[in-house]
Amino acid sequence: KSADVLQLTAQILSFKEPCREKELVQAFLQRLMLMDYRARYIPIKEAASEEGHVQSGPVNKEEDDTYDTFFSLQLVSIDEETQEYSIHPMDVQMAVFHCSDSFLKQLIVTKLSQCQYALPLLVPNPFTGEIEFPQWAFHQIRKSWKSTDMSGKVISKIKPICEAETPMVAFFRIGSISTSKSKLINDLINERHSTFFHRDCPGSSRNRQLMEGVVEIAWYCPSGKSTDHFTDCVAFCNLHGDAETHEKQLEILTEMSSVNVVVLGDQDVTVSQNSKYKIGLKDRNKSDISMDLEKVIKDCCSNSPYTFSLNKFGKIKELTKDENDEKCQKGKEAAMQIIKWPEGTELSKVKESSLPHQGKFWSEWCQKKKELHRLQGSKLEKQKSEIRAEMKNIREEQHKLGLSKLMDLFTHTLKTSAENEKCYFLKWLGILLDNFTTDELSGFHHAYDQTWSKVLDLKGQADKSEDMKNKLSAAAFSIEHIFREMGQIYEACMAVQAGKNDFSLPKLAAESMLSGHPLELMDGDTGHVPLDWVSAVLDELINILGDQRVFVLSVLGIQSSGKSTMLNAMFGLQFAVSAGRCTRGAFMQLVKVSEEMKKELNLDYIFVVDTEGLRALEFTGISTRQLDNGLATFVVGLGNMTLINMFGENPSEMQDILQIVVQAFLRMKKVRLNPRCMFVHQNVGEITAADKNMEGRKRFLDNLDEMTKLAAKEEDCNAKCFSDVIAFDVRSDVSYFAQLWEGSPPMAPPNPLYCDSIQELKGNIISKMSSNSGVTFSQFKQRLSSLWNALLDENFVFSFRNTLEIAVYRRLEHEYSKWTWSLRSAMLATENKLHNRVTNEDSIKIDEEDIVECIKETKTDVETSIKKLFDEDRDKEILVQWRERFQVKVSELCSELVQGTKRKLDEVIRLKKARKKVDSEKKMYENKLFKLSKELAFHLKNIETDEDALQKEFEDVWSTWVNELTSDTPQFADINIWGDVTQILSESYEQTFVTERQHREIYKRIDALGNYSDYVILKNQEDPGQEDLQSRNECDNNSLSVLIRNTAEDIKAQIRSKSIAEHGYSRNYIPEIISFVKDKVTEHESNTSNYTLRKEFTVDLCLSVCDFAADYFAEQHKEFKEAYDVRLYLERQKPQYFNIFKDYCSGATSTAVFGRVIVDTLNPSIVQAAYDQTAIDLSDKMKCDVPAFSGNKSNQEKHILTSLAEEENFENYVEYIQKPKEYCSRFINKKVDDYVHKENKNEVLEIIRRNISSKGKRVMAAVNEATEEVKRNNGDANMWLQHLSRKLQDELQLKEKSCPEQNEVSDLDFLREIVIAELTSIMSELNKSFQDISDLKWEMFRKKPEDILIEQLCRCCWAQCPFCNAICTNTLENHSGDHNVRFHRNPGINGWSFMFTGNLGIDFCTTAVSSKLLHFRTNGKVLSFKDYREAGGEYARWNIMPDNSEMPYWKWFVCRFQEDLERYYRKKFINNEIPKEWRDYSKEQAIESLNEL
Repeated sequence: KSADVLQLTAQILSFKEPCREKELVQAFLQRLMLMDYRARYIPIKEAASEEGHVQSGPVNKEEDDTYDTFFSLQLVSIDEETQEYSIHPMDVQMAVFHCSDSFLKQLIVTKLSQCQYALPLLVPNPFTGEIEFPQWAFHQIRKSWKSTDMSGKVISKIKPICEAETPMVAFFRIGSISTSKSKLINDLINERHSTFFHRDCPGSSRNRQLMEGVVEIAWYCPSGKSTDHFTDCVAFCNLHGDAETHEKQLEILTEMSSVNVVVLGDQDVTVSQNSKYKIGLKDRNKSDISMDLEKVIKDCCSNSPYTFSLNKFGKIKELTKDENDEKCQKGKEAAMQIIKWPEGTELSKVKESSLPHQGKFWSEWCQKKKELHRLQGSKLEKQKSEIRAEMKNIREEQHKLGLSKLMDLFTHTLKTSAENEKCYFLKWLGILLDNFTTDELSGFHHAYDQTWSKVLDLKGQADKSEDMKNKLSAAAFSIEHIFREMGQIYEACMAVQAGKNDFSLPKLAAESMLSGHPLELMDGDTGHVPLDWVSAVLDELINILGDQRVFVLSVLGIQSSGKSTMLNAMFGLQFAVSAGRCTRGAFMQLVKVSEEMKKELNLDYIFVVDTEGLRALEFTGISTRQLDNGLATFVVGLGNMTLINMFGENPSEMQDILQIVVQAFLRMKKVRLNPRCMFVHQNVGEITAADKNMEGRKRFLDNLDEMTKLAAKEEDCNAKCFSDVIAFDVRSDVSYFAQLWEGSPPMAPPNPLYCDSIQELKGNIISKMSSNSGVTFSQFKQRLSSLWNALLDENFVFSFRNTLEIAVYRRLEHEYSKWTWSLRSAMLATENKLHNRVTNEDSIKIDEEDIVECIKETKTDVETSIKKLFDEDRDKEILVQWRERFQVKVSELCSELVQGTKRKLDEVIRLKKARKKVDSEKKMYENKLFKLSKELAFHLKNIETDEDALQKEFEDVWSTWVNELTSDTPQFADINIWGDVTQILSESYEQTFVTERQHREIYKRIDALGNYSDYVILKNQEDPGQEDLQSRNECDNNSLSVLIRNTAEDIKAQIRSKSIAEHGYSRNYIPEIISFVKDKVTEHESNTSNYTLRKEFTVDLCLSVCDFAADYFAEQHKEFKEAYDVRLYLERQKPQYFNIFKDYCSGATSTAVFGRVIVDTLNPSIVQAAYDQTAIDLSDKMKCDVPAFSGNKSNQEKHILTSLAEEENFENYVEYIQKPKEYCSRFINKKVDDYVHKENKNEVLEIIRRNISSKGKRVMAAVNEATEEVKRNNGDANMWLQHLSRKLQDELQLKEKSCPEQNEVSDLDFLREIVIAELTSIMSELNKSFQDISDLKWEMFRKKPEDILIEQLCRCCWAQCPFCNAICTNTLENHSGDHNVRFHRNPGINGWSFMFTGNLGIDFCTTAVSSKLLHFRTNGKVLSFKDYREAGGEYARWNIMPDNSEMPYWKWFVCRFQEDLERYYRKKFINNEIPKEWRDYSKEQAIESLNEL
C-alpha cells in the first residue's frame, strides 16, 4: 500500500549501494519516491553463501512476502553451467507493480513518468495470463508541451495524459534480432536518457521473467524549439518479446497505432512504397538510422488520420482494466455526479454557485476580523461589539445559504462510503476537477500574461490587469476549495450555534487527511487562517489517533523556487506543482513514522507544511514587506524546523529573503520559541568543488550576519550575528542543490545529483529530529492559534501569547503543587511526632537537623521527581528555563517548613518551661486529691451504697477539697477587650461619637468599600481636562485601600508577636494599637495634598484593626487561662478522681486502680492523636477529591468564580474583588465544611474511627512490649511506665499521672491485662461515639484541616492588576518575572471611571493597552494605556497583553450587577456605552467560559 511506502522508516537512513537482495524492493521504491531514475540501476550485493545457489520449484505457501513470491516464480530456467543468476531491474519494477494496490500503482506510474521512463500500458497477469490495462494508474499524469503548426506558431498545451489525442507509434520485433528495439525508440525520444530499458542498460541480463509481453508507452513532448524531433506530441509503444508469441497485444497495438514499426533481422537496404518503409540497419551508425526513422515516422503521422488516447484504450473489451473495480467505479460515479454542471458555464460562475460560503461573505468576515484586532480611537469595547455583531451577521448570512447541491453530494458521499470507496472518490474528484479546469485556467493565464505585458507598456490600464487577476483567482477550482467550503459551512454553523448535523465535517476532513490529502491551514485567497475549522479538524485527529507527538517541518522561500517539488520528492507527497498552480496559502500533510523509528525519534508523525512563496506579486497586487514578514513569522513559528528555500545564489534575491527570515527568527526568540532552520540553495552549479562549496558557505554566513544586524534594528533587539538568534551551524545547516532537471524540459529527467541532495537533506532533518521532542497535536493547535492571533495584531511580539509555554508552565505548577503538598504533609506528620516528644519529655532540644532527618525520605523523593520531570519530560526544552527557579522555590519551602516547625516546637518547649512551676503545683495537688479520694473510699468501704449515693458523697467533699487546695493560687478575672477599646478611643474622641461608629459597623467593611469620599475633605477641585482619561475617583480610593490594608497587616504582625499565651492579655495593648493607627493616618495625610481625612476614618480604622485584635487576644487569653488556672484544671480532672474513689470503694487493688489511671490518661491522648492524624488524612483526601483544591492557582480561580456566579451574591463578589486572599480562605473553609458536613460525612467518620483504632493498637502493642521488657529486666511499675512512655513518645502525649501507690504494683501481667481490657473497652466506646458528623469536635483539631489547606493553597501570588484588580494566577509566591492572568476584567468593576464625569469605564484593560488614544493618570502623570509600564511600580511588573477573547464572564457580571456596582461605587455606567451583546450572555455561558482559564 502507498501508506506503507510513504511512512518514515529506518531504511531511509541506512540505505547503501550495493544492497542485499531482500532490500532491493525497498531501495527501488525509495529511489523512485525521490524521482531518482537510477531506481532501475541498483546493484545487488550477493552474500558469499548464496552465490550460485538459487532455489527452484513451487512457492512455499507459508511465505508472507509477496515480493519474494515473484522472485521465486519460474526461476527454474537458469544456466546450469554457471549456476549464477542476477535479478533483472525491470523484473524488480514489475514485481513491485504487480504486488501493489491500485493507489500505490498510481503513485509508482506517476513517479516513473516524472523520471521520464516508459510506463506499463499492457501487462500480462503472471498468474492468469490475462492482459491488464492499468488505466487508473495513468489518471494523475499530466503532460505539457509546445507544438508548432504549419505557420510556425508555437502553441502551449497542458493535457491529462489520458485525454491527450496523439499519434501512436508501435514498435514490435519478430524473432531474435541483434539491434535493440528499445534503444531505437530512446534515440527518437531522448538520446541522453534510457526512457525504455534496453539490453545495454546497467544490470540487464537474459534472465528477464516479468517483462515478456508487456507493452510500455512513453510520450515525446516537444519544447517548441527547432531542435525538436517532432512538432507535436507523439506516443511510442514498445511490445517486449517476440510479437509472434504475443498475438493479442500485437492485434491491439496495430489496431490503435498511427505507425507500426516492425524490427526484423539485420537488413542492408532502405526502401519505401505506398506508406510502407523498409529501413536497413546493417552496417549503419545509430545517428543515420534515427534520422531515417524519424523522417519516416513524421511522414507516416502526417498522412495517418488515426489518433490515439488512453481513454480509447479503455474501451477495448478484451482488456482487463483496473478501473472496472467496483469500488473504483463507485468512486468515479460519485465524483461525476458532483461535477455535472451546465455545459458552457463559466468556471467562476460554477464556483460561485457551488461554493458560496467562501466568496464575498468569507472575504468580508476576514476583513472584519482584522479590524477587530486593530481598533482605533476611544470607546473600544463599543467598537469591538459592533464589529462582532457585523461578523455574526455575516456568519448568519453564510448559514442561510445552506448546502449547495455539490456540497450536499460531497459530504453525503464522504459520510456513507466505505474507506476504499472514499479514497477512490477523493482521487477521482481531484482528477476530474483538474481536468475540467486545466484548459480554462491555461487560457486565463495566457490572457493574464498578455494583459500584464500591456500594463508594463501602458501604465494607465492597471485596472484591467487587476480584473484579470480576480478572474484567475475565481476560476481556480480544485478539491482544496471544496474542503475550504466545508470549513466555512462548519464555522458558520458554530457561529450561529446551529444544529449538530454539520459538526461531523471536521471528522470527514480529518479522515481525508489521514488518507493523504493536505489540510489547508491558511486560505490563499483571503490570506486568513480559519482557526475554528482547523482546530476542530485537529481535535478530530486527536480523537482518532490520540494526542500523538509530531515534528513540524515547514518550508519558506520565494515563489516558484521549487519548495513543493522538494517536499514531494523528500516524502513522496503530492503538493500541487504543475505549471500555473503555485501554492496559495499554507497546506499541511501528515507523514507517518514507522514503528521502529518511533522508538528512536520519540515521534509518531511529521507535519509537513508547504506555503505560498514570498514576493508573489501577481497574487498580492503589491509587494509589501509586512505581508512577507507575516507569512514568514507564521511559517517559522509553526515549525520545529523550517527549510529556507532559495533559488540560486542571486545576491539581491538572497538579501531580500534573508532579512525577512532573520526578522522572523528574531521574533521567535523574543517570544521564547526555539525553532531550527536549514537553508537550501537550489539550482546551484558546480557544487562538487569542495573548496568553492566552503567558500560559498562562508559568504552566505557573512550575509546572514549582516541581515541579522539590519533586522535587529527593526525589531529593536541586540543581536550581532545569526547564531545569537538561533542555534545554527553553517557546515551542516546549509545545503546546495544541483538544478532539478538533467537537460531541458519537457523531456528532461530529474537530475540524480538533485535526488542525492534531497536524500542527504532528508537524512540531516531526521538526525536533528532525534534531538527535538516535537509537539503534540494539541500543542500544535495551541501554537497555531497563538501565532495567528498575534499576527492579526500590528505588534506580533507584544500580542503573542505562547499558549504552549503557558500550558507547560501550568502543568509545572500542578507538579509543583504536588511537590509542596508532599513536603507539607510530611512535615505535618513530623510536627505531630516531635510535638508529642517535646510534650512528653522534660529535658529535650530539637535541632533543625533532627527535623530535616525526619523528612529526608520525602525530600529525596521530591528531588528525584523534580529531576525526572526536567530531564525526561517531553517538554524539557521549554521547562529548562524554569528549572532553577522551581528548585530554589522547593528548597526554600523545605527550609521554611523546617524553620517553622522548629519555631513551633521551641515555643512548646519555652511554654513548657514557663509553666513548669504551675505544672509542679498541679502534680502536688493531684497527689493530694488521690489520697483524699482513697481515704474517702476507705471510709465508706463498709457502708453499702449505690453509685448515686457515692456520687453525692463525692460531690459533697469535692468543692471543699479544691477550695482548700487552691486557696493560695491566683484568681483569673474575665477580660473586656471591647470595653478597653471604647475607653481608650474615648480619651481622644467623644464617647458618643465612638459608640455611634461602633453601632454603625462600617468599620467591619472598611477594607472593601467601593468609595471613600465620605471619609475625605477635598482641598482643591481640579479643572476638567481630557475626558478620555481614566482614573480612580477624586479622593484616590486606591491609596486609601492600600493604607487600610497595610495598616491591618502591620497590626496583625505586631499582636502576633506578643506572648499572650504565657502572660495573658494586658489592657496596655490597646493604646499601642490605636497610637500606631493614628501615626499611619497622619503619615498618609502628610504625603497627600489633595485632601484631608475625617476623624470618622481614623476611628473606623482603629475599630477595624481592634476587631481582629479582640478575637486574637480572647483566643490567646483563653489558652493562657487553661494553662495557668489551677482551679480550672482540677475541675476538669474531677471525673477521673471520682473513678479512683469509686474503684477503691468497690475493693479494687492498687494494680487495678493504677491500670485504670493509666487508661484514663491514655484515653484523651489517643483521641487527640487520632484528631491530629485525621487533620492530615482529611486534608490529603480533600486535596485529591475536591476539584478546587487540586491543580494550580488558575484552577482554584476557576472554581471560585464558578461558585460566585452560582450564588449570585454581590457582597461575596465585593469581598473577592477587594480582598481576594481573605475570600479564598473563606471559600476553602466553606468547601471543607460542605465536604465534611454534607457530601462525605461517612467517609470522614471512617477516617477518625480508623485513626482511633490505629492509635489504640499502637498503644496496646507498646503495653505488651513494655511489659515483656520490664519482666526480663525484673523491673517495677515505675520502669514499666518509663518504658511505655518512651515507646509512645512520638505517638501521643502521655502525661504521667500521680499514683502514690504505684510502687505497690508487682503483678505486671495483671497490670497489662487490666490496661488492655480497659483500652479495648474504650476503643469500642470511642468508635461508637462517632456515629454522626456532629460527634466530630472541630475544636479538638490542633491544626484544623482548613488551616492546613489554606497554608497550602493560599501560598501563591496575590498581586492584583492595577487597573482591574484581576489576581495574578502564578502558583509561586514572590515569583520572578511579570504578573499574569488569563482573563482581565472591566476596570469599572474596580471603580475606574472617566475623569470629572463619574461614569464607570467599560473598556477592558486588555483592550485599552492596544490603543495609544486611551490614557490614565497615576502619581500625577498622564500615560497612554499602551505605555502603561512607564508608570513604574506595580504597573511595570504586570504583563497585560492585547486580548480579543470574548470574556463573557465579566461582561455578564457587569450586566447582572450593574445597579449594585453603581451603588457601591456611587457612579454610573452609561447605558448606551454598555454593548448590547453583553446583555445577551447567560450565566451558563459565563461559567462555561471559565474553562479557558
